[in-house]
Amino acid sequence: MNTNSLSSSIAPYAPHGAYANEPFVDFKAPAAEQDLRAALDAVRSQLGQTYNLIIGGERLQTAGKISSVNPARPAQVVGVHQKAEAEHAELAMRAALTAFAAWQYVDPALRAGLLVRIAAIIRARKFEFMAWLTYEVGKNWAEADADVGETIDFLEFYAREAVRLAASTTPIQFPGERDELLYIPLGVGAVIPPWNFPFAIMAGMTAAAIVTGNTVILKPSSDAPTIAAKFMEVLEEAGLPAGVVNFCPGSGSTFGNAIVEDARTRFISFTGSKAVGLQIHESAAKTRSGQIWIKRTVLEMGGKDSILVCADADLDKAADAVVASTYGFSGQKCSACSRAIVEAPAYDAFVAKLIERAEKLTVGDPVANHNLGPVVNQAALSSMLNYIEIGKREGKLVLGGKAP
Repeated sequence: MNTNSLSSSIAPYAPHGAYANEPFVDFKAPAAEQDLRAALDAVRSQLGQTYNLIIGGERLQTAGKISSVNPARPAQVVGVHQKAEAEHAELAMRAALTAFAAWQYVDPALRAGLLVRIAAIIRARKFEFMAWLTYEVGKNWAEADADVGETIDFLEFYAREAVRLAASTTPIQFPGERDELLYIPLGVGAVIPPWNFPFAIMAGMTAAAIVTGNTVILKPSSDAPTIAAKFMEVLEEAGLPAGVVNFCPGSGSTFGNAIVEDARTRFISFTGSKAVGLQIHESAAKTRSGQIWIKRTVLEMGGKDSILVCADADLDKAADAVVASTYGFSGQKCSACSRAIVEAPAYDAFVAKLIERAEKLTVGDPVANHNLGPVVNQAALSSMLNYIEIGKREGKLVLGGKAP
């Protein structure tokens, strides 16, 4: 990779003004609704296309395939992807190492400028990416908007942070000494994102790695590889050199394990279940033949979040908040409220308000912007129904209790 190829097309980024989050779309505005409906129609015409592995800029096909389907309409294929196996891990590692040799020395301001350009492309195509999220993982309009907005936020924020960290100096400089403080890239990282924020978390983990000079082997969730493929298209359009990010959908038990275990992998960024996260942590802790460093792991695993409702709280606001947190994206978030802990004097009144609000929620195809869409796959549905039965045995069911 020629570092000059990036510097000739990207302007160094110098942050100006205060950082601000990407604003939400107001879908009450007719123009916004029309734009999203047009994007949904446009994306619908692109469903079912085939996507290749991208390793070192080369497109590869494999014998095995991953079919991503619309969870609201499982017969509708969103994208067909090549399935990376253990043998592809070596190809991806070599490509990432080759790219790292030059990428690590690119001016951090130029790498940050690339992220800002990527953010600008996504911002200009915001409604298109919302539509992909709706079809591939079943997000309604507001949830899809938030996912795309957070993607832009990560890119903009990490660009600023990279420039700030590159300018770091030693906090103490004693007379007669000359000290330096430098942050250096680690090397090749494995990025393994989840399906529930398949744009924001996937792009955020990838952007954080590359803006700080690392290269990436990206293994997206098998439930949401198409959104990652579309992100790769943006990276290439923005001018990211080949091999800096290598797109490799595949099985966690084969390809995923291979890159986690590889002695040349410097770090693993993972978001997902506790069971898989602990497995990655254990595997990464083992020193492999030829390994000359300790691997780093960044593991974001499942949470059980609660909301405490005190007796003197505004119960209307509390009920609104609990419903929004519990049922947003059908509860498929680590940040979703799974327990409301209510002080006894407010309990009956709060539960009544909660039921009143939950009864108004609609269930259906997220393309039509219902409050609740599908859960991501059959395994998720089976698990959810099982927990409802547990709840019936352990407590009192006050609303619902069966699949529509």
